[in-house]
Amino acid sequence: MSKKLHLISLGCTKNLVDSEVMLGNLSKYENTQNLSEADVVIVNTCGFIEAAKQESIQSILNALESKKKDAILVASGCLSERYAKELKQEIPEIDIITGVGDYDKINQLIESRKIGDSILSNHTGVFLANENHHRVISGSSIHAYIKLSEGCNQKCSFCAIPSFKGKLHSRTLESALKEVKNLVARGFRDFSFIAQDSSSYLRDFGVNDGLVDLIKSIDKLANDGLEIKSARILYLYPSSTSKGLISAIRDSKVFQNYFDMPLQHSSKKVLKTMGRSGEFLGLLKAMRTVPNSFVRTSFIIGHPNETDEDFEELCAFIQSYTFDRMNLFGFSCEEGTKSAALEQIPQKTINARLKTINKIFLKQYKKNLKNLVGKEIVAILEGKSAESEYFYSARDIRFAPEIDGEILINDKEIEEDLEVGYYRVKITEVVGESVLGCVLGRANV
Repeated sequence: MSKKLHLISLGCTKNLVDSEVMLGNLSKYENTQNLSEADVVIVNTCGFIEAAKQESIQSILNALESKKKDAILVASGCLSERYAKELKQEIPEIDIITGVGDYDKINQLIESRKIGDSILSNHTGVFLANENHHRVISGSSIHAYIKLSEGCNQKCSFCAIPSFKGKLHSRTLESALKEVKNLVARGFRDFSFIAQDSSSYLRDFGVNDGLVDLIKSIDKLANDGLEIKSARILYLYPSSTSKGLISAIRDSKVFQNYFDMPLQHSSKKVLKTMGRSGEFLGLLKAMRTVPNSFVRTSFIIGHPNETDEDFEELCAFIQSYTFDRMNLFGFSCEEGTKSAALEQIPQKTINARLKTINKIFLKQYKKNLKNLVGKEIVAILEGKSAESEYFYSARDIRFAPEIDGEILINDKEIEEDLEVGYYRVKITEVVGESVLGCVLGRANV
């Protein structure tokens, strides 16, 4: 009888890639959605901001309560890297505590624990998956994430990531291309390239515009017959994004006109306190001149030194530049960061500002959704929707999975049965924030 594994992957898509590596390393285990029947339970934690840390801790406690008596509980990932000793002290029932350096050795750690070894593994260095690591891709049979690098050379005053993930460490272009080829051979056609700072890719190798080289190389593979149909890049930084990169995305056959650039604020005074570049207006203008562009960003509300005037400036900026998607975060005071040493803004003020700015964006977002009605797009159909068995789930070919929204397919003008793939879709209706569409036919991508 095969042993069973239950894995909980928290936090970002970069964490998800590491979870998929662990699933590949533990392929002898049968995956189960039922935590209580698993022989091994892994919680791959996030430790980026306070809310994520609390979610990780609660997930570990829930796993302890629900797992069967002799099951091995593993806490891996960023929270375990930052607070390994504290976790061992506060939750001694955890069998294995491992950070961000041992994802490809998880099977060895589990086997060592089975013979009685106490595992508190916190190796120096960060694991970065390459083409030789087998991954069990989760959540899709057509889309996969490709991690380009680990660590970050940016000096954002609010961010603790460099303290436990270190400086930028890129994988080679050859390695990334080999992984794409391997995944295409397994049937994947749509890819999202990710990193803490994707636009700095290969700068540690002395290459200033590594993403341009990646884009051109992927396009060449597609022109040579490789069945990679679509791709996008997540997490561009203003200080390391060039107009040449924007042009390369615009001119690409494969890469969609998708620009995900976390700006964090618009006030140059606040940005200076954050340790970030305030020179991005030219980049935003260049992005918007790209046909059919899709622009996503993130803002931190309530960073120390953000006055009422700074916040009003941010509100005015958002009203003047309509973003397609936006993440809003209340400032999280992370120990060991420069921002943590500054005078903090009361949480009540942060919450009020979040409510105000969310109202501004929500009005824009709903208007944008209504403007979709009647338009024809190319969409990727992923299968049945979790919303209802009567709907298929699709997304605009530009969109990243999960974060940019879902199109519910409830009608079709073709006789053939729908399957995972690329289709022409007409947006027929918007109900609240739900977008409904009709399949017109196959898309020639």
